[in-house]
Amino acid sequence: MGKVKANDTVKVHYTGKLGNGQIFDSSIDREPLEVTLGQGALIPGFEKGLIEMEVNEKKTINIAKEEAYGDVQKELFQRVNKEDLPEGIVPEVGMGLVAKNPDGSEQPLRIAEVNETDIVIDANHPLAGHDLTFELQLVEIK
Repeated sequence: MGKVKANDTVKVHYTGKLGNGQIFDSSIDREPLEVTLGQGALIPGFEKGLIEMEVNEKKTINIAKEEAYGDVQKELFQRVNKEDLPEGIVPEVGMGLVAKNPDGSEQPLRIAEVNETDIVIDANHPLAGHDLTFELQLVEIK
């Protein structure tokens, strides 16, 4: 059996945790993640953690925020007048919104603040600013 190397396609089970141990995602109760390394589909620290793993190997990796989703960027916060929200939306802190980009793609947003006349939306990835821990189990190298 070989070890994972750059550009391999692998199947991996994972459980992702925040620094306080809170699980934010896991593949344990579903199919393992299948991904080809080197395609930019994974955060850099996750991909680096897979290199040199063998089938059925389990390990825990700690990923600094710089190798995950980076720091929270202040420029990704924006004030929006409540009148500009779609009709019927009652904004609450933490509520998710989706904005359509000019190319038709969608941008997930989160409401960070609600004021009398406006709200503050946050376009940062929800895991930005966090160091992450992943428990990995390599299932297959294709």
